[in-house]
Amino acid sequence: MDRRAVVGEFLGTLLLVLLAVGAAVLAGEAIGSVGIALAFGLVLLALAYAIGPISGCHVNPAVTLGFLLARRIDGRTAVSYWVAQVLGGIAGAALVLLLAKQVPGLETHGKLGTNGWGERSAVHINAGGAFLTEVVLTFLLVYVVLAVTHRLAATGFDGLPIGMALVVVHLVGIPLTGTSVNPARSLGPALFAGGPALSQLWLFLLAPLVGGALAAGVHLLTHPQPNLPAAEALATDARAAA
Repeated sequence: MDRRAVVGEFLGTLLLVLLAVGAAVLAGEAIGSVGIALAFGLVLLALAYAIGPISGCHVNPAVTLGFLLARRIDGRTAVSYWVAQVLGGIAGAALVLLLAKQVPGLETHGKLGTNGWGERSAVHINAGGAFLTEVVLTFLLVYVVLAVTHRLAATGFDGLPIGMALVVVHLVGIPLTGTSVNPARSLGPALFAGGPALSQLWLFLLAPLVGGALAAGVHLLTHPQPNLPAAEALATDARAAA
C-alpha cells in the first residue's frame, strides 16, 4: 500500500469537507444553493487533478466501494482508504466548526451543513424519499467516476465530468436532503452538530453505499473489465457492438 495514496485520501476528504461544507455553513446565505453546488463540484475538480495521480481521488467511501466491487482495487486498499476518508471527514468538520465559532451568532447545533429529512429537509421529504434520493444521486456520481477513469475512457479530462456530476447532484439534492452522496462528508459534520443530525445519520451512511454498489454492478455490465487481456477486451467490445 502506497502511503502517499492514503495521505492523499485523508487530505482530499479533509479539504472537500472544509471548503465545500464550509461554504454551506459559512457562506450559504450569500451564495445560495447554486453557489454551494458549485463549491462542491469545483473543489472535487481541483482535487481530481491534484491527488488523482496519487490515489485516484476517491475522497468518498461510496466511490471506494464502487471501485472495490468493480474489481479496480483490492480489499486492503479499500479499507485503508475508508479509514483515511472517515478521519479526513472528521478533521475537516472540526475545522469548519472552529471557523463557525468565530462568527458571532452562527448556529451550529444540529446543523453544521448536515443532511436530513422531514423537518430537516427544505421540502420536508420523508425518510423513504431521502433514501431513494441518496441512492440515485450516489449512483450517478459513482457511475460517472468509474466510467471516466476506466482504461478505455479518454484520459486527461477525468476531473471535469466528475466535478460537473457533483454539481448536478447537489443542485438536485440540496433542497431534498442537503445532499450527502458521501458517508465521510455526512459523518464528520453530524458528529459535531449532534442532536437530530446524529439520529438521522444512519441513512446518509447506508444509502450512498447502496448507490455506489449499484453503480459498480451497472459499470461491470457496460464497460469491459480492466483485468481482461487486451484481445479479450476488444472481443468484448465487438460483441457489445454487434
